[in-house]
Amino acid sequence: MAETYRTKMLIMGSGPAGLSAAIYGARAGLEPIVVQGLQPGGQLTITTDVENYPGYRDVIQGPWLMDEMHAQAEKVGTRTIFDTIVDVDFSKRPFRLIGDGGDVYEGDTLVIATGAQAKWLGVEGEEQLGGKGVSACATCDGFFYRGKKVVVIGGGNTAVEEALYMTNHSDDVTLIHRRDSLRSEKILQDRLSANPKINVLWNKTVEKFVGGGDPEGLVGVDLVDTQSGEKSHLATDGAFVAIGHAPATEVFKDHLDLIDGGYIEVEPGTPKTKIPGLFACGDVMDHVYRQAVTAAGTGCMAALDAERFLAEEEFALIAAE
Repeated sequence: MAETYRTKMLIMGSGPAGLSAAIYGARAGLEPIVVQGLQPGGQLTITTDVENYPGYRDVIQGPWLMDEMHAQAEKVGTRTIFDTIVDVDFSKRPFRLIGDGGDVYEGDTLVIATGAQAKWLGVEGEEQLGGKGVSACATCDGFFYRGKKVVVIGGGNTAVEEALYMTNHSDDVTLIHRRDSLRSEKILQDRLSANPKINVLWNKTVEKFVGGGDPEGLVGVDLVDTQSGEKSHLATDGAFVAIGHAPATEVFKDHLDLIDGGYIEVEPGTPKTKIPGLFACGDVMDHVYRQAVTAAGTGCMAALDAERFLAEEEFALIAAE
């Protein structure tokens, strides 16, 4: 039999944003329910070394950090449920979500923290060498390649920004692009061409990420020329796939305003959507920073705004009596 769950604060997603919102919401007595989604814990559960999350002097593991956040959220009063939402109704409050097994979730407020996933090339060796030289976030992992040879794959703003960022750590950065011109903004292209640490390989695609050594790690990439078909090999210590991100917003496309490739539109500087009582936080609304710490920060903001929303609504009801 399908069940119905009701709460003052309903949260979709269990990464740093969703669990931070849950911690603040629980401490405010809102008894939040977190529907965990397809990937409980978010992208950090597939990340190994984490060195840039505040509060830890030593390198920590992504899955361990998310386990700790989950345990903390439950300790202060959060209820977490493993389910995947397949339909939503934002036309009235309480907001209503339908799980794939038929369970119904109702919330006086709703915090969407479903995150985003990096787009991958889908070529041989990419998954095997993930976290072992292949990454999708230079800001997250670039420090580990100080003084080493790296490549960045892509041709848009993200790729150029990642290549420029990596020059803070490496004097040998190669940008690999499948076309003969970049899609990034001109100011970024100008900065790229003026940087002596960056070399660009035009009309090249990655056919394979090549591993080696013991323990195994990335040692190079096999390339194919998109015009001549000629194959080549480029030795490298690190590779950053920078072809964009896909926010997890498919279920919302007919219910919320989406911008910039599917991100949820919010009021600038806040997690507020155009629907009163409905908030979005983390990578599902952030196409600029996409860091665990910024996701956690916006999760905190969403919970505080949800608490204020409910308090103001309660005060208005009392005043009207």
